[in-house]
Amino acid sequence: MNPTIGTLMNHVSVRAFTEQPLSEEQVKLLVRAAQAASSASFQQAYSIIGVTDPALKTQMAELAGGQPFIAEGGHFFVFCADTYRHKQIAEAKNLDISPTIEGIDALLVGTIDATLAAQNLTVAAESMDLGVCYIGGVRDGIIDIADALHIPNHVVPVFGLAVGYPAERNEIKPRLPFDAVYHENRYNTDTLELVKGYDEETRLYYSKRNGQPSTRTWSDTAIGSLIRLPRSFMKEFLTGRGWAKH
Repeated sequence: MNPTIGTLMNHVSVRAFTEQPLSEEQVKLLVRAAQAASSASFQQAYSIIGVTDPALKTQMAELAGGQPFIAEGGHFFVFCADTYRHKQIAEAKNLDISPTIEGIDALLVGTIDATLAAQNLTVAAESMDLGVCYIGGVRDGIIDIADALHIPNHVVPVFGLAVGYPAERNEIKPRLPFDAVYHENRYNTDTLELVKGYDEETRLYYSKRNGQPSTRTWSDTAIGSLIRLPRSFMKEFLTGRGWAKH
């Protein structure tokens, strides 16, 4: 155990922030930490949009599933997969990279790059005693969010990240058992009993959680979200903006 591992192990999603904004210096430091993350073939196929305008933050909060704390936090980052700059560079060199950037793998590369950068930013923020919450709801309102942020083709919002000074924190949420996640040498398909035991652990966690205690389990939450959020419009949105055409 060391301070870095301690920071990682103490991660919780924060959904209640004070009104204190992040300073310009803090934002720059966090983005620089994000940029230090690994990148596939050093493509750096991502961009980060910081939303600071109060009216725009409120709009983001509404479009991302009606989550008001997004507008209340110190800063809101939108992480995007981005091959727009690569397309510009190629065109300046009279090269055609459309067969690559319009493929599914380019979307994976950009999404992974954005995710690695965001996790770096998260660890940096938490080491500074700030709180964070990933916002997958950005994809619920992705069409309107892309328009509001003037996002061009070949750029796609992947998720948001609310960062700020915590007004309160939840207890650390229990994770799946080690043996349900780590498979050695071959994939283990027999983990259902481990999940059942984990469900009882998460039922106890949610029953004692501040704010909205419930009797739900991890399985209830995970399967419920898959049923509730198919986001079937994503393919049309992506192909219409130059992504995942083949």
